[in-house]
Amino acid sequence: MSPLSPLLLALALAAVPGIRGACPAPADLKNADGTRTCAKLYDKSDPYYENCCGGAELSLEPGADLPFLPSDWTNVISSLVVAQRCELTVWSIRGKAGKTHKFSAGSYPRLEEYRRGIFGDWSNSISSLYCSCY
Repeated sequence: MSPLSPLLLALALAAVPGIRGACPAPADLKNADGTRTCAKLYDKSDPYYENCCGGAELSLEPGADLPFLPSDWTNVISSLVVAQRCELTVWSIRGKAGKTHKFSAGSYPRLEEYRRGIFGDWSNSISSLYCSCY
């Protein structure tokens, strides 16, 4: 094994989408009183995964239906985590219009890595959402 192999492996792992970084694990999404949380949204991401899921945080309860996000959350979401056995559906235009995408259970530290059409991505592009759990 060459001396570069461990370095190349580390670089490859750092570039793989879906690595959690500083994001909480989907199984850990619970309120302080132990009740279930459907998803957590964050307004900060970073080129380094360990710095993602930072800044302001918005917790969504199961069944959260927000066709009009609060103005301070419209088009600012850069990272998100969806709890186990939950799904988050997002739209690019207020009122559940425009492009749509479904995020299943998991950590999404950099929404820049998820395509929205040919030229766009989902970072700072979410204007409405629905979160459901089963």
